[in-house]
Amino acid sequence: MIVILKDNPDKRQLDNLIAWLESMGLGIHMSEGHSSTIMGLIGDTSTVDVDLINALDIVEAVKRVQEPYKNANRKFHPDDSVIKIADGVEIGGGNFQVIAGPCSVESEEQVCEVAMGVKAAGAGLYRGGAFKPRTSPYAFQGMREEGIKLLLEAKEKSGLPIVTEVMDISHLPLFENVDVIQVGARNMQNFELLKELGHLDKPILLKRGLSSTLQELLMSAEYIMAGGNEKVILCERGIRTFETATRNTLDLASIPLLKTMTHLPVVVDPSHATGIAHLVKPMAMAAAACGADGLMVEVHNDPARALCDGAQSLTPAAFADMMDAVNAILPHAFKR
Repeated sequence: MIVILKDNPDKRQLDNLIAWLESMGLGIHMSEGHSSTIMGLIGDTSTVDVDLINALDIVEAVKRVQEPYKNANRKFHPDDSVIKIADGVEIGGGNFQVIAGPCSVESEEQVCEVAMGVKAAGAGLYRGGAFKPRTSPYAFQGMREEGIKLLLEAKEKSGLPIVTEVMDISHLPLFENVDVIQVGARNMQNFELLKELGHLDKPILLKRGLSSTLQELLMSAEYIMAGGNEKVILCERGIRTFETATRNTLDLASIPLLKTMTHLPVVVDPSHATGIAHLVKPMAMAAAACGADGLMVEVHNDPARALCDGAQSLTPAAFADMMDAVNAILPHAFKR
């Protein structure tokens, strides 16, 4: 349920209303937009007397929200959320960001070289996998703690905030200095992990599961936000369909749809969506044209020898070319 307040509501009346609602066991989410202030009521609102609230002088209207996701719902928060990642680095609300870097951290030389390359091309954040979820137990699983140390070294040299994926709750102490924690597609419905991330004051990049609906994605975001962490960034990375020509099928329609459903920023990962390097540029351009708030792209200094996902990784030169193409669609979206 949402309660839309009139302009400049009487503070005493508002405090009394909030106290009464909280006495009923309801959580209150306040959202101050450009044109109105909205109170989002979270919990069992079935016994709330709508007519009684409507009759209050400070109330403009009361509406019930049918969707099961509340905090993530645009009805609760009409304006786009802007997630601050670091000084001068924000995403959402017209702030477009490109996250780029290797699928996996492999060496000090590799991680630092790629960081400087993507920064020169205009990337605002640096990604790299320290922990790698792999389908095969025999595949490279990442450098783990040592990989995070190398990412932090690349951050120090390049100045770029870093994004890396968490696999398990027990690993979270290692992520203290990581700027954005990524939840991979396989963990999108790891609800215990999502609950724990809800207690952090740190941006979370939540990837859509391979076979998940948009509502399921938003319900996973709700788990994080219900814990108090509203710094959630959604990521469309392709879904599994009957098509086998690409690694996954990039659901471009999800971008404008999510924009109507939620206030959270949406980024697109064309690398995992296609699995083919030469498709990354056109899909990145399409995502930018569809209204995405950013991109997440895999870049490797030597894709042919990459230990993970080399076939979908761009070289630094190809990444710079992609950035030029995106900049033609969204002029001045990023700085160089």
